[in-house]
Amino acid sequence: MRALLAMLVLPLWLAAAQAAEVGGVELPAVRDVGGKTLRLNGYGLRTWSLLGIHIYVAGLYVEHVSSDAEAIMRSAETKLLIFNFRHEVSAERAREAWRKALAANCPEPCRLESADVERFLAEVPAMREGDTFELRFAEHSAVITANGRLIGHIDQPVLADAVLAAFLGPRPGSPEVKQALLERHG
Repeated sequence: MRALLAMLVLPLWLAAAQAAEVGGVELPAVRDVGGKTLRLNGYGLRTWSLLGIHIYVAGLYVEHVSSDAEAIMRSAETKLLIFNFRHEVSAERAREAWRKALAANCPEPCRLESADVERFLAEVPAMREGDTFELRFAEHSAVITANGRLIGHIDQPVLADAVLAAFLGPRPGSPEVKQALLERHG
């Protein structure tokens, strides 16, 4: 009986033991997304200015943990990028940051359709402290939610890949967050 109890409790204990906490945000070690079990690959805190203002906590969940950004980006497997905002960000500021990140991570011969980019940017909301933003990637497409509410889809593989590259690509918006997403395996 003790052995059976240990077999039932041990996996729960291990999962809880591997959860992470950063910037006051708890990140579970495992997330169930669309029937797939995703593991916390890494997590980081995005700061801004010399004052170190905490903007958001980011977490990357993948089917198979890896420190290889290229392998993660090339994979058609399900990935989840979550953001928990620790500071208010206006829609205009967020959209400008996305515009720069997409341009930096889709160099020639990559070409993003301007109508697709504008449609995506129009879906980017203002974020307040405590708000969540999630990007779920699967088969080079993405589903976007804010505070648990669906706000859009990205069906164009080039745009979905550029959105993911904004965090894991060669020119991420924050090299520190990229490194953290790839280093701290859940």
